[in-house]
Amino acid sequence: MQDLRFIDLFAGLGGFHQALASRGAECVFASELNVNLADLYEKNFGVRPEGDIKKVDLNSIADHDVLCAGFPCQPFSKAGDQKGLECPQWGNLFDYVVEILRLKRPRFFIIENVPNLIRHKGGTTWSLICDRLKELGYDISFERLSPHMFGIPQKRERAFIVGDIDGLGGFKWPKPDQLPDVCITSVLDSQPNDALALSENHLLYLRTWQEFIDAFPEDVELPSFPIWAMEFGATYPIYGDTPQKRGYTGLNRYKGAFGQDLKGLTPEQVKAALPPYAQTSLDEFPDWKIDFIQKNRKFYKEHQDLIDPWIGKIKGFAPSFQKLEWNCKGSERDIWKHIVQFRASGIRVKKRDTAPSLIAMTTSQVPIIAWEKRYMTPRECSRLQSMGKLPNLPDTKGGAYKAFGNAVNVDVVTAIFDALVGRDDEMETEPLLDAAE
Repeated sequence: MQDLRFIDLFAGLGGFHQALASRGAECVFASELNVNLADLYEKNFGVRPEGDIKKVDLNSIADHDVLCAGFPCQPFSKAGDQKGLECPQWGNLFDYVVEILRLKRPRFFIIENVPNLIRHKGGTTWSLICDRLKELGYDISFERLSPHMFGIPQKRERAFIVGDIDGLGGFKWPKPDQLPDVCITSVLDSQPNDALALSENHLLYLRTWQEFIDAFPEDVELPSFPIWAMEFGATYPIYGDTPQKRGYTGLNRYKGAFGQDLKGLTPEQVKAALPPYAQTSLDEFPDWKIDFIQKNRKFYKEHQDLIDPWIGKIKGFAPSFQKLEWNCKGSERDIWKHIVQFRASGIRVKKRDTAPSLIAMTTSQVPIIAWEKRYMTPRECSRLQSMGKLPNLPDTKGGAYKAFGNAVNVDVVTAIFDALVGRDDEMETEPLLDAAE
């Protein structure tokens, strides 16, 4: 492996670089559009990335054995616009990956993206990508892998594609037979000085929801579905036409969020009295939303005597803080013993075995160490991506969180590289299924 040369496209923090360099491979070209990340890459690895790959003379790229690319995921992510290959800003970057493969003919490639890439547009985008890679003569395979499968306490599934122009005989994806036990404490520092503490408002949100949890006897199971407090007392219709489709009229006999009476209200007042998620422009509510609303209303009816003394405390919160996802079934019913994440969909509480997936598109969803009432630090987040040994991190917390949310996990890539390059080509194996099927 030590004589192999690789290129690192859309390099970011250099996850591919760290993985392959740890096996003795040499980076002969890198590209990264973000100037700050390019500066950091050069500082950490001694290689200056080129900027916009669209402006690079692809013929000038050094010959190499392995192409690595984590091309921008926003066009395919559920959190993005999902314009895919048609995205004017990012979608055509895969074309440059293909062109480099065509011009330079490296034996191997490893490509990473979000798992939604496989499902995008009903699988047609994925089929197109596979067809273009196979047309170049590569034998390809794909798999979904997550760091927690390799002993890192983060559930963050990603789609990986590997290719070998000489065939993938003997290749097996590095998937453990049994998932290892993991705990987020393995990547945490104790009371780090640079940690951002929770604000008083955020502490209030958590204390208030803890009061909700404490109101229920131990023999009452907490909901496994998202708790939408605005549905407690609400009766507005959820079948057929949505309130907007009805013009917010004809709802006098119903009740809005928290049981607010809609009788005698103008259409504008009716709209304001409904939960934001009920103000959809769709003609009908989707089935999943109806299901959540039904379950919350049923739970309220069954436990109204416990909920009513508490409900007034939450009415003044912003809508996203009026929702709770309790993902700690079977664990201690204490928010302060778990991992918390503030999301647009609500407050999510998770067991401390794994951190939530790091997200690049927002810094507001950084995992919270509730028992220390603080956010995870950039250095701790680096360990979730197996980048704990990275000498230099981005200068700002926001820049660091965003970069780690975009990064590829070093240990996962290392395992893939070992399986791809270190296999015995003479080994007789069953043929792999065509990845596009």
